[in-house]
Amino acid sequence: MPASTHPVRQSSPAPEVSRPLPVTTSSVTGTLVLLLRIVRWTLYVGVLVTLILLLHKSAPPPVAATPEAAAQVEKKFQDVQQAVSQGQPATLRMNETELNSYLASRLDLGEEPSETADSSGMATDNPDAVSAADPVRSNVRDVKVQLVQDRVKAYVVFDVHGKDMTLQLEGKLGADNGFLTFEPVSGQIGALPIPQSTLEAAVRKLMESPESREKLRLPDDVSDLKVENGEVVAEYQ
Repeated sequence: MPASTHPVRQSSPAPEVSRPLPVTTSSVTGTLVLLLRIVRWTLYVGVLVTLILLLHKSAPPPVAATPEAAAQVEKKFQDVQQAVSQGQPATLRMNETELNSYLASRLDLGEEPSETADSSGMATDNPDAVSAADPVRSNVRDVKVQLVQDRVKAYVVFDVHGKDMTLQLEGKLGADNGFLTFEPVSGQIGALPIPQSTLEAAVRKLMESPESREKLRLPDDVSDLKVENGEVVAEYQ
């Protein structure tokens, strides 16, 4: 019988194992340079955006101020002082228009002071008093206050090296042991919001400063001060 033939199986070639490309020093350096450029430009953009937000001047709130309202406040103060002098408790209330009118008539913002006035309204040439008033009058350009329910919202325009910037603060006024207190709720410089922790720390430092502490002292006959239903309420006794 003829011998049977079987096909001879040919062994397939072994698969080639892919080897990782060698990492060269130049490729690592190029990647690091690219990352550093990205980080640098990100920082530049962040600083630019922050400056734009800081220098953005917010629009003032729509508050009214009239000479008639300022005169009303003066009359209210006179009535309260008369009651206190007679040993009677009294309450003074100011609405938003009256408060802004009184501030506008008293602060004289943006003017260059040449002299100051004492409590009787007469001018004085005291250089210490003039120098103390100079920074406030020369730096602060405008102040407007809104009274919203039990909160006060202050809008301040101040000058920084010839550039007007705005500060907005919202919080609650109060009195504690004869001193004015302020509990901040929110704040922003320009269009840049101030973080709550930073705002609270700044206000706390201001309140605890010995120099500011004396300026926050209330008159002896004021027992309480707060904002209630959109009005400043001061209790006298």
